[in-house]
Amino acid sequence: MDDSGNGLRADTLVATVRGVLPSLTPAAQTVARLILEDPATVARSTITELSAASGTSEATIVRTARLLGFAGYPQLRLALAAAAAQPDRLVPGDLAPDDPLSEVIQKVARAESEAINDTVAQLTSERLGLVVDAIVAARRIDAYGVGASGLVAEDVAQKLLRIGLSSHAFQDAHLALTSAVLLREGDVAIGISTSGETPDVIEPLSRAKEAGATTVAITNNPRSSIAELAEHVLISAGRETEFRPGALASRISQLLVVDCVFVGVAQRTYDSSQEALASTRRAVKEFTRRNSPARRQP
Repeated sequence: MDDSGNGLRADTLVATVRGVLPSLTPAAQTVARLILEDPATVARSTITELSAASGTSEATIVRTARLLGFAGYPQLRLALAAAAAQPDRLVPGDLAPDDPLSEVIQKVARAESEAINDTVAQLTSERLGLVVDAIVAARRIDAYGVGASGLVAEDVAQKLLRIGLSSHAFQDAHLALTSAVLLREGDVAIGISTSGETPDVIEPLSRAKEAGATTVAITNNPRSSIAELAEHVLISAGRETEFRPGALASRISQLLVVDCVFVGVAQRTYDSSQEALASTRRAVKEFTRRNSPARRQP
């Protein structure tokens, strides 16, 4: 939301529309896709013109604007005009089969950069602080994710483990459910899903909540099932395309959120975290030295 509470901030409007797209009705999705494809043109269009271009009714357009958090279409147009005035914030073109590698580099780099910027714009210190508080006080922290989000779950678990916290990651649904039902009040369960609709993540997070654990969601979609389920929601940004399923833009935005959580926890537990990091570094260094090729030679 913007400071007035009327709709989305201009600098995150396109990213947020993309995130909530799967949860919209088919008619509202048609309008939302036009916003994503060409926000500047939509900003210049009257409601009648947009109705004709989208093949939807004017009432659908008004409802879509309200679903996105605006009082009506005029307010949505104003926000889109502000977004269009920031060309560096608009979505880069999708990768095409005939793109030269020089353009591939530029498009991928821009997508990753925008994912980071959009995530930063939506990540408030208040929400982050509540998650940090919960983790610092937790007996155990479990993270659930599948596919690319599973890699992020592994990352958060190993980071917290390095500073002495009991943390585990689960990509297998059966093991995740086993873990979830054994959590208790004061523990933390973190569900990671770009769409927010991954059953293998939603179910264990739900079971963890039933067991009394504090639940955290990291997702692109603030209106997804996982966001509705979790007590705390941290929004990431990043889109997937035909050439980049499980795109780095999605993972890098989730990893940014994880890094912010980790640093916040490490700050709050500075003395014990520094001691744990020193111990783990020393153990790895000693192991590497003992098993170096030079030491193994007869």
